[in-house]
Amino acid sequence: MIRIGLVVLALIAAVASCVAALWISPWWWLAAAPLVAIGLLGAWDLLQRRHSVLRNYPVLGHARFLLEKIRPELQQYFIERNFDGRPFDRDVRSIVYERAKGTDAEEPYGTEQDVYQPGYEFLIPSMAPRPVPETPPRVRIGGPDCSRPYDMALLNVSAMSFGSLSTNAILALNGGAAAGGFAHDTGEGGLSEYHLRPGGDLVWEIGTGYFGCRTEDGDFDPAQFKDKASHEQVKCVSLKLSQGAKPGIGGVLPGAKVNAEIAQVRGVPQGQTVISPPYHRVFSTPRELIRFIARMRELSGGKPTGFKLCLGSRRQFLAVCKAMLEEGTAPDFIIVDGAEGGTGAAPLEFADHVGTPLTEGLLTVHNALVGAGLRDRVKVGASGKIATGSDLVKRLLQGADYGNAARAMMFAVGCIQAQRCHTNTCPTGVTTQDPRRARALDVGDKTLRVERLQKATISSAMQIMASMGVTDPTQLRPHMLHRRIDPNTERSFAELYEWLEPGELVDRPPLSWAADWHAADPDNFTV
Repeated sequence: MIRIGLVVLALIAAVASCVAALWISPWWWLAAAPLVAIGLLGAWDLLQRRHSVLRNYPVLGHARFLLEKIRPELQQYFIERNFDGRPFDRDVRSIVYERAKGTDAEEPYGTEQDVYQPGYEFLIPSMAPRPVPETPPRVRIGGPDCSRPYDMALLNVSAMSFGSLSTNAILALNGGAAAGGFAHDTGEGGLSEYHLRPGGDLVWEIGTGYFGCRTEDGDFDPAQFKDKASHEQVKCVSLKLSQGAKPGIGGVLPGAKVNAEIAQVRGVPQGQTVISPPYHRVFSTPRELIRFIARMRELSGGKPTGFKLCLGSRRQFLAVCKAMLEEGTAPDFIIVDGAEGGTGAAPLEFADHVGTPLTEGLLTVHNALVGAGLRDRVKVGASGKIATGSDLVKRLLQGADYGNAARAMMFAVGCIQAQRCHTNTCPTGVTTQDPRRARALDVGDKTLRVERLQKATISSAMQIMASMGVTDPTQLRPHMLHRRIDPNTERSFAELYEWLEPGELVDRPPLSWAADWHAADPDNFTV
């Protein structure tokens, strides 16, 4: 309000200066000219719909865009002088922003990465590239126990809750999903009208707080769940066990963001900080988890049902696989969240030191399912810093069937990583429940950007795969991705990691897996 008031004052001062210049002295034009320019610029910033920063910070916001324009020159200045001893990495955010805006993301003069730096990964092109398919493939989600399977896009909106995000951000994300034909994960904050209104396909996520289907004492309410899962737009249901940024602890929504609407959607008291428990009440063993997944599928009318986790103990996940085998049922999908992921606030130690990174998490889950003979009935999603086509191709090659993006989608709706998500003062209206700030996010413009980003990222992934000689993700193989070990050595993923054969764990587990497989107990989450 103060920022808008300053623009109004500038316009008033401009008019007063013009009157003074006409009636008192021509010298007043020296003051009138800049005041008129500032006032008109501020008015234009408030009325335009393209830039959220300018709508919330008229005039002042232009300083940020000026710095963006000179950023490449500043980077080159430091590169030439080698101030930090290494070249700058290409800014992934700029690729995402350009694709969301529909402009060309190409850049001259080759890579800025040190290709001989240990850890550098590269995909292997083919001497016989293939034409890019006109229509990207989709992934059928739904095992033998699922009566209403869903065809998932290769890239979708990852879990971000209403409450953490503003109403306009949710509307833009779901609107983009509806326009582009991909899915939007609701996050654990409940199912709101803003998820349903645009008409996009939904993956309804249920967390430890059971928001949107909880009893007064915080337990799971099957009647509420059945009613909301019956919405036509709800295509899949996901049970969140843990998330990448903070595995093993619950989420927190500050009381300042819990307005009457958020409280109603989540089923919690207004104005009070909402803390999700670190554990579920509805199960305490791997077997009970699998039974609850089956119960959710039944309550939802046969829709695909699965769970999301940031992997911890391999032995615990093998215990879940054993429970699937003994119960004769399995989730339709499992979403692997990498420890490097996360869009909201999290304790620094958890964000930096707890949980398995996405590469190792994917490889473990994929191989465990293959070795247990379950991989053909359980699809695997990947979530954790997937922002570009090459990111997606790498995850598909490492064992995923599809990917989810959160951070990149936040960039598409205007996030500038101000890191004020938990303060309710987001400068672009993405992560705030303050209606004056949220109005800066124009739903129509940002809906189009979400659609563009997903389409351009899929297009990039398909072009990369075609250059590798494949036309479908199922044709990707571990030897097609290499990693630099040292300046003189590189190895393929087929060499770096162990890849199990179907049913190998059940028939004759390899020595490297045998101890964990034999110790895994479907009736106990042992470490």
